[in-house]
Amino acid sequence: MSDLPRKAVTRTAKLAALPLGIAGRATWGLGKRIGGKSAEFVARELQERTAEQLFKVLGELKGGAMKFGQALSVFESALPEEIGGPYRAALTKLQEAAPPMPVRTVHGVLEERLGAEWRELFLEFEDKPSAAASIGQVHRAVWHDGREVAVKVQYPGAGEALLSDLAQLSRFARLLGPLVPGVEVKPLIAELRERVTEELDYALEARSQREHAEVFADDPDVVVPAVVHQADQVLVTEWMDGVPLSEVIAEGGQEQRDRAGQLLARFLFSGPARTGLLHADPHPGNFRLLPPDGEEGADDPSRWRLGVLDFGTVDRLPGGLPEMIGTCLRMTLAGEAEPVYALLREEGFVKESVALDPDEVLEYLLPIIEPAGAESFVFTRGWMRTQAARIADPRSPAHQLGRQLNLPPSYLLIHRVTLSTIGVLCQLNATVRLRDELSAWLPGFDPAA
Repeated sequence: MSDLPRKAVTRTAKLAALPLGIAGRATWGLGKRIGGKSAEFVARELQERTAEQLFKVLGELKGGAMKFGQALSVFESALPEEIGGPYRAALTKLQEAAPPMPVRTVHGVLEERLGAEWRELFLEFEDKPSAAASIGQVHRAVWHDGREVAVKVQYPGAGEALLSDLAQLSRFARLLGPLVPGVEVKPLIAELRERVTEELDYALEARSQREHAEVFADDPDVVVPAVVHQADQVLVTEWMDGVPLSEVIAEGGQEQRDRAGQLLARFLFSGPARTGLLHADPHPGNFRLLPPDGEEGADDPSRWRLGVLDFGTVDRLPGGLPEMIGTCLRMTLAGEAEPVYALLREEGFVKESVALDPDEVLEYLLPIIEPAGAESFVFTRGWMRTQAARIADPRSPAHQLGRQLNLPPSYLLIHRVTLSTIGVLCQLNATVRLRDELSAWLPGFDPAA
């Protein structure tokens, strides 16, 4: 049995079945309505069945299919609560695990990349993976010097599968779009395709992780595992225990949720300022909540730290996040409609061929940036759903205005990472002092600076 369905015809057939299945269930739903079921009941059942099939296929195929599913997973908060449950369960599975590749394949990759005597590099090596994701899986091991390590092994054929999947998914993006309100699926897929080469390059990932690990060494709030060894398709880093953020989301106490949310926001905004890099894959599977070393303070969530994994996708921002973002946020909160509009036009968010009312632009932005203006803000699924519905509803003025705004390419990844992080904060239901983090780390935001 193949470790990764690589034959184009096999993968294409599985993905092509998704829109057919959606269309088939729509026909089934019509029959149910004719038979007397309410439209609301049928719609809910349709989405439940669609979610189950969609994320089952995405998880099985790994590659670009699963990468797309993980990217969607952080927007689960935008779903109406009555149908959120089925999606939530399916999406959470994509954040932490996928079907593993056979042991013989793992050993084959290690022998090819680390040499015939690869076992001598390890005192112990667990054949069963501790995690399996979109392009590789992780094995727990003990390095020859006694350090516990995570060995990340790339799936054979991962690059081919990534490109093939994303090309196929883009063909029926319009059908997938309604599954997650407020998310533009086609640009998301296009951006994922642009990042494929970086994601597959473990040398580039090792460099980004080393840079983060060096800057955050001895940091009281953030932990980045050190890189131990790197070869083509194999990356060895120090092992990191902790509570996966997906578990905190599912069953964590409120203090844990708030601490995780605060540290996630801190890492999002402090990372670019301190390293010149933006971690660009903020789904819960890439973060851990770590209790302090030893027994002391283990029951005090305020002393827990955030562990950060997977630096395969980063945005290189040598000067940190653009000052324009902080300046625009500050002026919007101050109600300065004309200067905000002028800045948006200058930066290309409003094209020269488009004329908008500055006051309407301000009205559009203020609800979205509400968390930045509050001393502390409770991120909830309800708030996320309200924002998604306001922007996604074709009848709303916000939808009409939003369609006339432009997102310059240089801001595309920053935009996605910010939205994704907000999605995770809403999943955590965390109370976060976001304004504090913006004032400390975002150029242009603090009026006292």
